[in-house]
Amino acid sequence: MSESTVEVLPELKQIVGALLFAAKEPLTIKRMRKAMIETGNGFGGPYEQYAKATDVQIEGAIEQLTEDLDKAKVGLEVAHVAGAYRLQNDAACGPFVRALLEKNQAMRLSKPALETLAIVAYRQPCLRSEIEEVRGVSVDAVLRKLIDMQLVRVVKRSELPGRPWLFGTTQKFLEHFGINDINDLPGSQELKRAMPVEEKKKAATTEDLPEIEKELKEKSEAADTDVSMAALDEEIQQDET
Repeated sequence: MSESTVEVLPELKQIVGALLFAAKEPLTIKRMRKAMIETGNGFGGPYEQYAKATDVQIEGAIEQLTEDLDKAKVGLEVAHVAGAYRLQNDAACGPFVRALLEKNQAMRLSKPALETLAIVAYRQPCLRSEIEEVRGVSVDAVLRKLIDMQLVRVVKRSELPGRPWLFGTTQKFLEHFGINDINDLPGSQELKRAMPVEEKKKAATTEDLPEIEKELKEKSEAADTDVSMAALDEEIQQDET
């Protein structure tokens, strides 16, 4: 390989940006490092240096890319969601992207869905009966809808008589609301502070729900105008076919 070829090899920051752009889902540092190792081992020569990239170096490249995008004001940003990273449009540009993709009529979560989702997010893993105890109404239909939307999942069976299902939130829940961990959910720490574990199980009442519901609604509406570059690419490919 010529010296001129070596000189145009990409920086780690460029590789990270390309991987995030191409991915259809958030990427973990481990997955990015795996791609670099496979490339280094497969191409050899000067590419072998990328196979030696550490987690710390990749994290540094992500931080640098994030800073560069913010300074350049190009309408893109790197988001840390669900323990991984994704390249997405700036939230302020979301309405324009949705207009391009003709997605301005995005489905919103209903008030019952938001309320049920708030209970699951705060008390998970929880029983259907626990959700109904807080809401005071049957939640069968709402739970099925949330499961269909992949925002709620069956975690496991309870040890109680009849072994009823326990429900919790999903990876897509974190991605949709743009949070890295369930503990980052606004309001959750305030509701949990200075409260023994057993008390937490009894704490959520209908009086607690408006605050959490409001936070979820705001994040859900923001997510409706948040389109990743991979999603945009997928829409374009569908149009071409």
